[in-house]
Amino acid sequence: MSPTRVAVNGCGRIGRLAIRLLWERPDEFQLVHLNDIAAIESVAYLMKYDSVHGTWAPRVEVQGLDIVITDTKSGRQLVVPCSRQSKPSEVPYAGLSIDILLECTGEHLIHATLQPYLANVKKVLVSAPVKDSPPVPNIVYGVNNDAYKPAEDRILTAASCTTNCLAPVVQVIHSKLGIKHGCITTIHNLTNTQTLVDAPNAKKADLRRARSGLVNLAPTSTGSATAIALIFPDLKGKLNGLAIRVPLTNSSITDCVFEVARPTTVEEVNSLLKDASETYLKDILGFEENQLVSTDFVNDARSSIVDAPCTQVIDGTLVKIYAWYDNEWGYSARLVDVAAMVAASL
Repeated sequence: MSPTRVAVNGCGRIGRLAIRLLWERPDEFQLVHLNDIAAIESVAYLMKYDSVHGTWAPRVEVQGLDIVITDTKSGRQLVVPCSRQSKPSEVPYAGLSIDILLECTGEHLIHATLQPYLANVKKVLVSAPVKDSPPVPNIVYGVNNDAYKPAEDRILTAASCTTNCLAPVVQVIHSKLGIKHGCITTIHNLTNTQTLVDAPNAKKADLRRARSGLVNLAPTSTGSATAIALIFPDLKGKLNGLAIRVPLTNSSITDCVFEVARPTTVEEVNSLLKDASETYLKDILGFEENQLVSTDFVNDARSSIVDAPCTQVIDGTLVKIYAWYDNEWGYSARLVDVAAMVAASL
């Protein structure tokens, strides 16, 4: 079977890492087009060199309007035609026989801007939640894969990095202990929605994101807790949360606090999470018993890693769990896993 033909729109933090992951699966995927509003020289340079995830092993070169990726050991080479358009309708997808479009700009999150893709691609997979109605499948890979209906769904999303961290933990605790209600706080690294130094922020209405991301802890919003209701409908209105942006470049941690339906212990909670990490959520949920710190989770491909020594139970039913996640690499890995799931349905 020929590899699934994939195009990427948006070569930012997630788009670039998704390309690295697609390259690692040549029997499954062929990258046939890349669109980004930046100059092609900048796109190629940032694809090769990454301050967080390290220098990419393949050689990356610009040849005219193409980016050429070469494995210097095997000689495998991929020529990726590139374009520089801001509107999906203006990207030259016609005639490319694209199976899946990875929408990674973070800009096109409503149906009106996603629909133009469908004239030339079979499926659109968005690397952020789609904001308007009708709702599209919000897939947290490994948790609710069955929400995708191949015959019906042409647009779907891989949710957000924090939702991918939270959902596996919620799945275990809710199915085994029952969650009555709860709240989460994600201690999240800075992103390009913030500013390096104090400056007006055109990307977000949140005033605190206009303050320097380099020197501040900045409380802000997260939709991850409320998004859980799309995956576990019986928890609608029972979970909420906030984020705190911190001046680090990668690896975040989510503080999960749940009131559960029956008394439990630290030992039982950790046993349930450990069992899940070794069985039905293997490679999705991790369970770490060593006393590690954030940099130890950079380039960790799992969605969520429980920090077992930090688990607490207060008065029998109040459960506190810390879960680490590489908010870039881990999420990109799930995005590509969802793409593989979609590809298998074509």
